[in-house]
Amino acid sequence: MPSSPSSSSASPSVESVAAVLRSAGCVFAEDEARLILSQARTPRELTALVDRRVAGLPLELVLGWAEFRGLRILVEPGVFVPRRRTEFLVEQALAQAPGASVVVDLCCGSGAVGTALATALGDAELHAADIDPAAVRCARRNVAGVGGHVHAGDLFAALPARLRGRVDILAANVPYVPTDEVGLLPAEARDHEPLVALDGGTDGLDVLRRVAAEAPHWLAPGGCLLTETSEAQAPAAVEAFTGAGLTARPAVSEEWNAHVVIGSRR
Repeated sequence: MPSSPSSSSASPSVESVAAVLRSAGCVFAEDEARLILSQARTPRELTALVDRRVAGLPLELVLGWAEFRGLRILVEPGVFVPRRRTEFLVEQALAQAPGASVVVDLCCGSGAVGTALATALGDAELHAADIDPAAVRCARRNVAGVGGHVHAGDLFAALPARLRGRVDILAANVPYVPTDEVGLLPAEARDHEPLVALDGGTDGLDVLRRVAAEAPHWLAPGGCLLTETSEAQAPAAVEAFTGAGLTARPAVSEEWNAHVVIGSRR
């Protein structure tokens, strides 16, 4: 096994760090090595960061941030790490409501979606909400730069009542992994992310149905609800949206392997 990158008197190189990461099974060892080297301020810190990654800690938690739509989103242990494929949801929201003035990021996790939307829109009023206290703390750090507000609670119960009927974009990246499939997730998600951010119930759509049922009361006229699903779940998700009175359609990104259902208030 390659030696620790700090075991030599020479300055550690991308190659030496990558060799250690590669031996631990990191597929993108060179890319990860560059990021870790840019983060470490001392040889001791470098060794600590590499050791955490080798032990299986997700790269984003090793670094303390995740890249999302060109932004550095702060992440913390116990908080769902934003996926790059969710950038597709943000793109669809902006295409659907480019002039949105009120945005809600429900099941916000780190607040990545809301932060990205508010950054792109410029002067939108942003509200984010999550039931997990760790997520609420993390999201507050991220949305502060765009003047956002984060609320703690279960879905819409967390939001100020004054938002009813005013929301132009309701982004709800709900948990959608079926309960029986949570154990099949990669270890980085299964072992390091909160179950509440992953488990969507028997068919994965329990939370989505709850969001769809209440969304029409919160959306402004012409406002839109967007949520991520799997390919197999998309038809049932569309049905849940239409059953709640929304005009619904699926959107697919082959590049990101992303599936989003978009509903509009009639």
